[in-house]
Amino acid sequence: MPTLILVRHGRSTANTAGVLAGRAPGVALDERGAAQSAALPARLAQVPLTAVVSSPLQRCRETVAPLLDARPWLTLHVEDRISECDYGDWSGRKLAELSDEPLMEVVQHHPSAAAFPGGESMRAMQARAVDAVRDWNARIEQAHGPEATYAMCSHGDIIKSLVADALGMHLDLFQRISVEPCSVTVIRYTRLRPYVVRLGDTGDFGSLAPREDGGAAVERDAAVGGGAGAA
Repeated sequence: MPTLILVRHGRSTANTAGVLAGRAPGVALDERGAAQSAALPARLAQVPLTAVVSSPLQRCRETVAPLLDARPWLTLHVEDRISECDYGDWSGRKLAELSDEPLMEVVQHHPSAAAFPGGESMRAMQARAVDAVRDWNARIEQAHGPEATYAMCSHGDIIKSLVADALGMHLDLFQRISVEPCSVTVIRYTRLRPYVVRLGDTGDFGSLAPREDGGAAVERDAAVGGGAGAA
């Protein structure tokens, strides 16, 4: 079965502003995010990609644009099932403000029971994303063979939920997984089990340095939105 390269979109204007973007339109990459996406083709230069699949949201499309420019023979496939979680009434609100909501504690510690007002549940989010990957694995294998590799650009919570599925982890543990903006996560699927061979790889260890407020940098990713406050 194919190897899947999961790319989280580059840092966005919502990440910088500490806003839970959700599916709100007009959320673009910020200056750093654009630089991250520009570096993506070189990072993946040795990988013979057979396809590029993206969430329909602007920040994901912008992230893969340089990669597609570098490989003009590849077609962009848009997949709605790997779009951001539908945060419903929470979309567009400040994360600092949402931290006082009782539901946020459920999201962090018991996400399989969390459903966003006016949006979807985290269980539904994971189910649609896993179904999308299974379908694309079959499609890629049929078209390009079992050794094929393809890229998929999505969002923090989506990628974390896919990693949890690949590791056989309950969704309630997925907040232990960290994927920074424009990080690369690789899952090699086989007939009997998936193997996670890269996790949140940015090629930059600067994010491991202590923050000025004394917290561990990786803790910024333990938030709804896959770490929307991540620098």
